[in-house]
Formats: sequence, C-alpha cells, structure tokens
Amino acid sequence: MVQLFGFEISRKKQQDQEEKNKSFALPQNDDGAVTIQSGAYYGTYVDLDGVVRNEIELITRYREMAMQPELETAIDEIVNEAIVNDDSESGVELDTDELKQPENIKKKIREEFDYVLKLLDFGNMGHELFRRWYTDGRLFYHVIIDDKSPQKGIQELRYIDPRRIRKIREIQKAKDTESGMEIIKSMKEYYLYNERGMIGAHSNLGTKIAIDAVVNVNSGLMDSKRAMVLSYLHKAIKPLNQLRMVEDATVIYRLSRAPERRVFYIDVGNMPTIKAEQYLRDVMAKYRNKLVYDSSTGEIKDDRKHLSMLEDFWLPRREGGKGTEITTLPGGMNLGELEDVKYFEKKLYKALGVPISRLEQQQGFSLGRSTEITRDELKFTKFVNRLRNKFSTLFDELLKLQLVLKKICTEEEWREFKENIWYDFKKDNNFTELKEAELLQNRITTLQLVDPYVGRYYSMAWVRKNVLQMDDDEIEEIMQQIEEEKAANTPVDDQGNPLPTDEMGNPLPPAPPQPNIVPPTPTENMMQQYAAQQGAAPEQMPVQDGTGKDTMDPMDMGQTKNRQRFVNDTLEPVR
Repeated sequence: MVQLFGFEISRKKQQDQEEKNKSFALPQNDDGAVTIQSGAYYGTYVDLDGVVRNEIELITRYREMAMQPELETAIDEIVNEAIVNDDSESGVELDTDELKQPENIKKKIREEFDYVLKLLDFGNMGHELFRRWYTDGRLFYHVIIDDKSPQKGIQELRYIDPRRIRKIREIQKAKDTESGMEIIKSMKEYYLYNERGMIGAHSNLGTKIAIDAVVNVNSGLMDSKRAMVLSYLHKAIKPLNQLRMVEDATVIYRLSRAPERRVFYIDVGNMPTIKAEQYLRDVMAKYRNKLVYDSSTGEIKDDRKHLSMLEDFWLPRREGGKGTEITTLPGGMNLGELEDVKYFEKKLYKALGVPISRLEQQQGFSLGRSTEITRDELKFTKFVNRLRNKFSTLFDELLKLQLVLKKICTEEEWREFKENIWYDFKKDNNFTELKEAELLQNRITTLQLVDPYVGRYYSMAWVRKNVLQMDDDEIEEIMQQIEEEKAANTPVDDQGNPLPTDEMGNPLPPAPPQPNIVPPTPTENMMQQYAAQQGAAPEQMPVQDGTGKDTMDPMDMGQTKNRQRFVNDTLEPVR
C-alpha cells in the first residue's frame, strides 16, 4: 500500500487471510464507506427524489432539525438519560470481572481506559459528544501519536467534521480461471479528507489518511441502498415538516378568522357602472379614513393607503334592493382547539422513541413499584441501552489502539478481550433496579414456601434453577463463593486446627474439663465388689494410704469388725 498520512498498524496475517478467503460478493457496508474499484471515481450519492443530493446536505438538515424547540427537548431527554455525569466521577466505567486474565493486566486495561476518557474530556464533554453523535449519526476523531515513540500511545484526539471526511473501500478484482467469475483479490480501506467538503467537483480530491489514524463510530442506520449512514433524526423529518405546516396554517387561520368583519351594502341607485364604482370608492375612503398614533415620533398619521387582510367588504346595491345596509360577519369558531397540532406533536415524539409523559409538564415523577412503570418507559430504557451499546464502539476503537500501541496486547488478543469487557454507564433511571428488586423479593417468598418440601419432593438443584432462576454458571460460582466464605470464617485453635461449629458456622463452646481420676488398684476393686454384695456404700469403704493401713472416719468404728472380716476373707484364698 502506498504511504498514507498518519500511522498504520501492521496487519500481515489479516491480509494473508483475505487473500485466502476469496469471494465474488462485496463485504456488507455497515459504516457508509464508498466502495470503488482501483482507479475509479469516488462519486457522490444522489437521491432520485431530489430531497437530499449528497451527504453534506443531509447532515446539515439534521443539525437544522436539532435546533427546533420540540426536537431539542426530545434530544435533551435522550442525552440526559444516556449520559449521567456526577461531580466526582465520569459517566462510564470499565467492567473487567468476566475477563480471564491476571489482575495486573486488568489493572493496566482500566488505567488505559481512564486515560482515554481523559483524552475525550468525557467528564465535561460527555453530553456534547453523545449529542453530536446522535444528531449527525456519525463521529470522527483524528488519532495523533508520536511517530518517533509510538509506544507512548495516543497523544491527542481531534474532532473532524463528518462533512469533510469519507471512508473509502477500494477493491481489486481478478478473473477466476476455473469459474470465469470476477473474484475480489484484495481490499484496501482508507479515509479521504477535504477541507472544502466532499461534494461536487471536490468529491474526488483530498488527502488519503491511513485507516488507523481515524476513529469512526456511526449510528448503524443505513438507507435502503445501504449507501449512506442515517441519523436517528431521519425518522422525524416528515413528522417535523407536517407539524410546522399545521402550525403555520393554524396561525394564518387564527389571524384571518379571529376578528369580526363587516359587509357594507351601498345603494348606488341607477348610476352607471363607472359612476357607481367611483361612488363606492368615495364612500370607502370616507369611512375608512383612520388616524393612527406613531409612538416613535409622536405624530398622528393617516393610514388610508395601507390595506390589510382584515379589511371589511364593500358591495354596491342597485335600486330596488334594501338600500344601504351594514351587516357583521362572525369570527372563527372553536379557535382554542389544537387537536391537530397535538396529534402531529405526539407523532413526532413517537418517531424519536421518547415517551409523551416525559414531555408533559403536568406529569409528576415518582419512584414507585415496578407495577407502576409504564410500557413506554420500559421501551425507552431499552432504546437508550441500544444507543449506549452502539456509542461504546468509540471506546472499543480508542482502547484497542491504546493497548496495541503500548504493547499491552495484540490485535488478536484484543478481539478476545473485547468479548468479556463491558462498559458500565451510570443510570439515572431506577426502573430496572426496582423491577429486579421486586423479582428477587418474589423469588425469596416462593423459596420460603418451598423450603419445607426440599429433600422430599424437590431437590436443591431444582430449587436453584426453577425458583431462584439460576443458570449452571451462577450455581457453580455461588457454591464456590460459599465454600470460600466458609473456609475464611472457620475458627481455628492455636495450632491452626479447625474448631467445631454449629449449623450457622458459629464456634461451639469448649467442653468442661474432665477430672484426673486415678484408676483403682486390684484390692480396691475387690473391696468395692464385696461391698456391693453386702449392701454397703462404696464411699464408706476404707481406702489404704501409702503405709498399707486403712484410713477411715474415727466416728465410724462400728463397722471396723465387718471390714476386718472382709479383709481376712479376701486374704484367705491367698494363703
């Protein structure tokens, strides 16, 4: 490829893959690029209806529409819902929880994303960027890097007017020897920039810019021919024109029909036609003579030469009629009705996807239960989420360039990262949160009702899937978290051995200490057995001390004879 302005990331493997994947069909045009063959004229898009002759006029019309009061209110409602900026934080954060990479890689990606937001000045210009993208339907940024040290990453981002730049997709075809069809051999993409705009004689002139030096994000809406990118305001062109015509017609009707007008029938008798007309003009001039006061000069002027559309009617009447007569025509009736204007206004808001309740001043705002949320609000929330997802392409492109330039990852690795990276936009609408909270509450209530039957009629796996609505990945993750929490909260002794716990995980109280009991001697065992046979209590039996003598209570001398006999009987078999 010839040297273009800007920088270009090497894509040797991708080019080799394109040469292997041969096809006779052109790639789907989702970005509004002009597809040409090598050496051909770029051309311009021409609307056969004559409404819009080129892309520049279309973008200009979008911007003029955005200045209308009704559209401006609707656009502000959409932008305020999509981008919510706090005083301390930006309106979007990077979520890398599902990214299967080491924590240091995740940290670097989050840091580079914060740097990208800083380049865009998203904290201050977030609303303006989103509004500009929503209105024009496209957004272009020139990526500036240090050619001598590209590993430093992106140095600056500069906005480009979409009317001055165009994406070109140049293809080169070759004839297949086997089938005889023209096969796309290679495809090159670049941008064409012209300071005067891409229109007319200048559509084929301009500076070629490398594909990586420009970041482009569009609305994703295409016309029927898939040749031009459309804005979300395109659906509102017809309703807005109808609303303007109805309002103008209403104003003209009010001005012409609001006042009462008079009809003067002047009796001209048998005068000839010429004299009758002259007589009628004289009467008109006589009674139409009005003096007005000029507040700027303080003079009184005669405005007989000034005619208006609210003039009275002067009609001649011949002899034999009723003579001179003055009648009054009533003014317009039902001038306060605006049903037709309201109809087209609602049609305009419906084309933009904005609920009518948000634009009515008398409607209040309440955070109630999910059952109080209207269907229009749910549709509007989903519409705003789709806008956010499409707008996030800007972050994808900038973050990819930043990571590749700083050699944190390659393009192939970024394609894998992108699938597990999410952009968390801050929400000012709590309808989704309320709905999820109420669903969770209902599931917990159902779980309490089913809990007595778990283990008899229902299994734990069935309850998790059908009552709590968990999938297999969630069940596995939650079970792993439970085991980790149990291991972290299990008490241990001084040696690190786990202590016994109850069902709630609380440690059991230590067991009372056991007394140190000395096992009895064989003689003491025999004495206890003999005592049991004689009906004596074991605690009353004598206990020998270290001298071999019995120790006993001196008050208990009455039993000495029996004990002596017991000793002789036990010793007799030994002799």
